Amino acid sequence: MALSQGARPLRVYKETTQLLRLGILTKEPPWYQVVASVPPSTVLIRTTPVEFDTPPQGDVKAVSRKVKKSKKFFRPRYIQYPEDDLRKTFFADHPWELARPRILVEDSGNDGLNYDWSRLQQPGKALDGESVIQRQMWLMENEKLSKSAAYDVARKEFYRLRMRSDIERRIAAEEARSVGAFFGKSHLQVGLELEEKALLAWKVKAQEAVARRQQRIEAMANPGSIDTDVGDEDATTDTPGLTGAPETPTSPTEPSNAQGT
Repeated sequence: MALSQGARPLRVYKETTQLLRLGILTKEPPWYQVVASVPPSTVLIRTTPVEFDTPPQGDVKAVSRKVKKSKKFFRPRYIQYPEDDLRKTFFADHPWELARPRILVEDSGNDGLNYDWSRLQQPGKALDGESVIQRQMWLMENEKLSKSAAYDVARKEFYRLRMRSDIERRIAAEEARSVGAFFGKSHLQVGLELEEKALLAWKVKAQEAVARRQQRIEAMANPGSIDTDVGDEDATTDTPGLTGAPETPTSPTEPSNAQGT
């Protein structure tokens, strides 16, 4: 039964009793007698712990002193594992390892204990930073190496295996291309093309901004040139005598040359 906001747990028992009395419910629920003997609490928040260190009765100051509640009462306890410091050191030196895709699904949360960390590379597990950390822990516990010495050994093995995998990947790609495979553009080529497009768009906007700025500078340097030019253009268009040669008026009584001939 879903409780509405503000409903009390004891109200469920009362409503069930009323339904049984009216005959709507013919059988008691399995929890009915239990709730009747042990009624639920109406306060649903966590109570403060009991103070065991009670002050003596004769100490008036201690009795009148108010007990302050701890601010960290509802804060979970901080848990520190030995691998946390090793992870912090490794990923601080190799930040790009965090960009590699990883499988976060685990069966029990302790899948690292099912591998033999006497060697770094494990069957069925991708080589990543966690492999280096577990290998370093194994060297510290079994080989009795220091933290820095075990880190150097595990790190060198990690570099060697990574270089080997990169060489194998390049060889496989060259063999595939030799038989006609086509892989398309690489991530670097796609990134360079996008960068060039962004630079060209920025160049066009910069040229437009420079042109507008130059126009403003010229307008501020010669504020009357624009008005003068506009006034001259209006005068030439409105006055017919200024557009070309002066026109000679013809008298209505004098016939033109075309009519005389």
